[in-house]
Amino acid sequence: NMNRNKQTGFTLVEIAIVLVIIGLLLGGILKGQELINSARVRNLADMNSGIQAAYYGFIDRYRHVAGDWLATEATVAIGQPINLPTAGAANENNGRIDNDLEEAAGAWEQLSKAGFIQGAYDPLAAPADDSAYIAFAPINAFNGAVTLTRNADYADPAASDRLNLHLGINIPVNISRELDVKVDDGRPLTGILRLSTPNAPWTNLHAVSAAPVCTVTVGLVEEYNITEDAQDCGVAFLY
Repeated sequence: NMNRNKQTGFTLVEIAIVLVIIGLLLGGILKGQELINSARVRNLADMNSGIQAAYYGFIDRYRHVAGDWLATEATVAIGQPINLPTAGAANENNGRIDNDLEEAAGAWEQLSKAGFIQGAYDPLAAPADDSAYIAFAPINAFNGAVTLTRNADYADPAASDRLNLHLGINIPVNISRELDVKVDDGRPLTGILRLSTPNAPWTNLHAVSAAPVCTVTVGLVEEYNITEDAQDCGVAFLY
């Protein structure tokens, strides 16, 4: 009888099975991350739609702009104690939300107490600075404060003051791009959705990574720079 060497190691079938299992696991992980990202994009889009509807619905009901309306007058009309904006606040009752923390925080308080948005935003005084403002505002899916105001803090070579909703900090560039593709033209400097810029008084609220990180020039236009994987490329909806 001839001695036969006992086979050691894995057979090709066993290796193939292991590779298939690894592939399924990796595919599941990647698909799961894709679903999470899609849910976050939908959340940001829905947040904008809800706030925009609330803003115009408030005007239609009360004939005043939420956050611009003087607190004493809003208290009587809404039927709840309203704290912001206080008497003497800059430009109150001028028909628009101005670029200051008190009116921005007041917008959330008045919208919520009138039942137009969910949440309890009940500030006793205007936030002292932008880092404190996060306690007075809705929060995005990445724990950044959302601000509704009128300014030019959005990416555009010829930006001018206009009402806009900054969706907050900590938004990864791939999420901003996917949102832009979903609701607009997919580009950071054009359309109704633009990359935010870090101008005062909102430095800690909608600052973004340096423009070369969030954007890249492709031909003659600027695109979202997804290859750098920047994690702070917030965007603003222009109303």
